[in-house]
Parts: sequence; structure tokens; C-alpha cells
Amino acid sequence: MKSTFLYVADPIHTFNPTSDTTLALMQEAQRRGITNVVCEMKDLAAGATGSAFARARPVTVRTPTADDPSFFAAGAPQDLSFDDIDVVWMRKDPPVDDSYLYATMLLDRRDPAHTLVLNEPTALRVVHEKLWALGYPDLVPPQVVTSRPDVLRAFVQQHGKAALKPLAFMGGMGVMVFAADDVNLKSAIDLLTMEGRRPALAQAYLPAVKQGDKRVIVVQGEPIAALNRVPRGDDVRANLHAGGTAQQGVIDDDDRRICARLAPELVRLGIFFAGLDVIGGKLTEVNVTSPTGLPQINRLDGRRGATLVEAIMLDRVESLLARRPVR
Repeated sequence: MKSTFLYVADPIHTFNPTSDTTLALMQEAQRRGITNVVCEMKDLAAGATGSAFARARPVTVRTPTADDPSFFAAGAPQDLSFDDIDVVWMRKDPPVDDSYLYATMLLDRRDPAHTLVLNEPTALRVVHEKLWALGYPDLVPPQVVTSRPDVLRAFVQQHGKAALKPLAFMGGMGVMVFAADDVNLKSAIDLLTMEGRRPALAQAYLPAVKQGDKRVIVVQGEPIAALNRVPRGDDVRANLHAGGTAQQGVIDDDDRRICARLAPELVRLGIFFAGLDVIGGKLTEVNVTSPTGLPQINRLDGRRGATLVEAIMLDRVESLLARRPVR
């Protein structure tokens, strides 16, 4: 029987057809004869009887051309029971706010024996992309998370230079690097913490970022591909969204060591797909909400057919589906 995959994401018309990882997953699923349907978080619902459904649109995707820039066609919305969906890809970009958390709780209402959610909703509430790695102090650079401006300033002074990060955003948004003597440091900390009312992260600056911030693609705890992202000369951020340059990445011994430590817990929690950010052999973030980079990796590595990262991932997904009880 043909499978149905639901993608809970931002509106599909906002996707970048040349670089969107969710779109790459859709294209590979479509090649396999899988029916793709899409919805936003606001389209999820559940009832007191235990029933849960999504108001979703069937979608077909294509590679745009110079003559026709369109990359998808969507049908009329329809209500689909979670029981009629084989896989839900939770691919909504941050922020991880109240709406996001409520959506994961609605996704909890599916029957795990029939419907996979990738990544597991409970794990998405546990594995905070900037905070979860604090549980592995030997793998990460020195850092502190607090709402107290005085503690953040003292940390920057202790280390001489640090990256300040808001906890809710993605793509390098709001990330700033300050030396201890920067006259803007106090103002930036006040802004990030809302003058002591919201926690922020200070992370010791890693000079190795100039050589690249590596994104390691991890599937079922195994590192399967990597992408190096190098910051522009006029920016400290290597994120592609912030203008960083994509370069071919190589999985090295540090990456394998980090993955070996994280893998048992990632697998136990149900994190099927993660993107680890590694700078100079140090783990800086564990991306689980909507890891990106697949199209860039495929292009830089010259991957085709079965070697595409999304093809490797879909092989794993189909293996998981084959083990489900017969409906």
C-alpha cells in the first residue's frame, strides 16, 4: 500500500527550491511513489476521544526551470486522521515557542505503532538545540546560560571574547561576538536578557570558526555526511542563512567521538535526524527541529541517486515502516 508522508512546516511557498532540506525529502519521497501532504502547525487538531488529525494539502514537487520557476503544486485541503499518515516529518523552523510546544503535544496523540513522527515529539521538547549539549561538558566549549547580566559580563571578561546567543532563534539570528572591552557589551547583554528577564547563552569564542563551522548530519545516531560553513569576512557567523559559504565537509575523528557519546541518548529519545554543529572539535549546538544542509552536501559531494543524503535517510525510514505491525 502506498505510504503517506505529512510535513508540518512553514508555508511551502516560502521554501527556497535550491537549498531547502524539507523539499529535498519531499522530492525523494515522491520518487518512491509516496504521497506527500503538507500543513502548518495551526492545522493540527485533537479531540477528547483521542482522535487527532491534520488539515493538510496533497502536494507534488518539481525542479524549477528558467522558463517555469514554480516548484510545487498543491491540492485542496482535506482532514486526515493521524492513523492514515505513515510518517510525520516535524520540520517547522524555530522559534520553539508556545505554538511549537503545543504542536508537539498534538503530535503525541498519534498511535506510535502506526505513525512515525520524526523527530519524536517528546524528544523535541527535551533536546533544546542550544541547551541540551550542556549535559556533555567535556564536548562543548566553556559556556554559561543565565538571565543575569552580571554573570554574562563576568564570563566574557574571564574568557576575553565570547559569542552571545539568544536561545530561541535559528540561522545565526541574534548571535553576536564581543571582546571583554567592547563598549557595546553591556547594552547587548541587556538586550538579549531583556534586562535580566530572559536567559541567554554566552559561549567562549572559538577562533577555529574562521576555518569553518561544520554541520554533521546524524541519522539514528550515525554521522552520515558533513558540510563546512565558513563566515564571510565581514561577519562572525558561519550560518548559510547569515551569508556563510558552503564548503565540502569531511567527517573526522572528533565528529565520530562526539557522535559516539551522543548516539545512545539521541536514539533512546527518538531523535532520528539531527544536525550537530562542531567548531574546532567542540560541539556548539544540536539541531533537531529542522536540520538543514542536505542539498548543499549533495552538490558539493557530487551525490546522485542512492547516495543522496535524503535517499539514505528514506532507506532508513522505510526500514522502520517495514517493522510496524500489520494494520
